[in-house]
Amino acid sequence: MSFQAYLDNIQMKTGKTPNDFKKLAEKKGLLKEGIKAGEIVAWLKKDFQLGHGHAMAIYTVFKGTKEKKVDEIDAIQKHFTGIKSVWRPVFDDLIKKINKYGNDTSVVPGNSYLSILRGENKVAIVQVTKDRLDIGIKRKGAAVTERFESAGTWNAMVTHRVRIHDKKQIDKELLDWLSFAYHAAGIKSH
Repeated sequence: MSFQAYLDNIQMKTGKTPNDFKKLAEKKGLLKEGIKAGEIVAWLKKDFQLGHGHAMAIYTVFKGTKEKKVDEIDAIQKHFTGIKSVWRPVFDDLIKKINKYGNDTSVVPGNSYLSILRGENKVAIVQVTKDRLDIGIKRKGAAVTERFESAGTWNAMVTHRVRIHDKKQIDKELLDWLSFAYHAAGIKSH
């Protein structure tokens, strides 16, 4: 059975995603330094009736989360090195505005762009260049405009692309598009 199959089975049995378990573990103080795997596994077995293998799969997700925190910060910063560093305050301000939509957003760094997620669902991506921020927005069915062009072959994970050359371009219209994408990312399809 693949690792993802373990996680899928756990979600079918409990109705909880790895992120849900992470939030519960954080509330219980189980993600602090010094907490052993056995404590987390025992909690998952007792409270959620998970078998040992399934509990270890969730623990593996937690372990990866703890180890990734510093690495993710460094990986995000890599997108803003050298001449591209001028875009870091603009990006940080954009993320603050997106975080106002809800407390379930995160930034996940990739090699060529930063993903903005709501839970586990992609809302947008940001690619940093020396001249601009390219913001890709996932908004199926929305018409292409001069400003909100088709993402086309730039990135198939999003539908539209906006090129930001000045921080003033992060305006109400763009934030409305991002808000729509954020709220659509919370809709579960069956």
